[in-house]
Amino acid sequence: MIDLIQGDCLEKLKGLADNSVDSVVTDPPAGISFMGKTWDGDKGGRDHWIAWKCEIAKECLRVLKPGGHALVWALPRTAHWTTTAWENAGFEVRDVIAHLFGSGFSKSHNIGKSIDKLQGNEREVVGTEKIDIGIQGGSMHAGRKTNVIDRDLTKGNSPYEGWGTALKPAREDYILLRKPFKGTVASNVLEWGTGGINIDGCRVGTEILTKSNDNVALQKWKEKDGRPHKEVVKNAPEKVIGRFPANIIHDGSDEVLAVFPESKSTGGTGKISLNSPVNTGGGNNYTNFGDQGSSSRFFYCAKPSKSERNAGLEGFATKTGSELTGRKEGSKGMPGSLEHGNSTNPFANSGSVQPRSNFHPTVKAIKLMTYLCKLITPVNGTILDPFMGSGSTGVAAVTEGFGFIGIELDPEYFQIAKARIENVNVLL
Repeated sequence: MIDLIQGDCLEKLKGLADNSVDSVVTDPPAGISFMGKTWDGDKGGRDHWIAWKCEIAKECLRVLKPGGHALVWALPRTAHWTTTAWENAGFEVRDVIAHLFGSGFSKSHNIGKSIDKLQGNEREVVGTEKIDIGIQGGSMHAGRKTNVIDRDLTKGNSPYEGWGTALKPAREDYILLRKPFKGTVASNVLEWGTGGINIDGCRVGTEILTKSNDNVALQKWKEKDGRPHKEVVKNAPEKVIGRFPANIIHDGSDEVLAVFPESKSTGGTGKISLNSPVNTGGGNNYTNFGDQGSSSRFFYCAKPSKSERNAGLEGFATKTGSELTGRKEGSKGMPGSLEHGNSTNPFANSGSVQPRSNFHPTVKAIKLMTYLCKLITPVNGTILDPFMGSGSTGVAAVTEGFGFIGIELDPEYFQIAKARIENVNVLL
């Protein structure tokens, strides 16, 4: 089932039946007035914003089946607002998945430069650097394009030269929540199909192969008398099923991979030893894979493709830089555009922004959303997204065979989402 609805999600959610969806995967506003968009305003301040989001979360809680999970996107800057709202609505906070990316630009204000301007001081040009201001890769701007400009590097003599106001963003959060239920997880899963997360379906893949002979044993775990017991199976399958999913995901960019250290073999015996998902005393889930290299291999990599952003939008009108940023062509300064989370490229002028059909400012990578959908949604389940945006979650859901209910307020974004989702549905 695919049901795409245009309108205010708080009102449209009221038309959905109780306990009718299996999961919620959504990318709601962050309350930072992103690019001056009214839909991302703070509703009058922290308490007003939390109260508004809480009402929406209550409706999501009502339509979600008992034990159903939600993954809700948030910026680190206002993640506490988002978490508070959904917790106040009645959800249990289970974890936070950090998505690490390399494409963010700092929105830092150059204090030394501002002081020089205020005092009329001249600044020395000490060189130039090339800045790529193309459409950013990563989750929020899937489909990277190169657009390099030169920027002067200047230096002043103020005591505050080198001081700024913000860090380079490299993380966004997905808050993992669950609707409370009565009884045990097992009984709830049997009744509603919800309550657990898909561990084996979302293991972090590995290409390590093992020899198939009687000397290779697979350690499996089973329940007996309410306790975990290990059994050894001869002639184990040739392929390791992957590492236990973690609460870190990355985009595979050079910037992110560079921060992960190299690690030697985590076992090296050539045997498979998979630990129980039940913690039985200090073991980790990465032992005896016999591989080595960057420790980024322990975590899922959600690298976006270059073409996914505009797939299905052939024939759609494009928007230019000034239309995207609301500024005149060729104007200089801080455009407040190309933001990734709370980051903004401060070096671009609006006329340099690549025209595009999918002009939603926070397009998520489909590979990332596919993984998140699979993690918390039962097979053949239905996913709800009350903030559909340009439809990346819907594309991911339909691709994986899930049902999808998407709600979007903005008519232009709704048409983009509808075309993208219908396109992938036809291709399937």
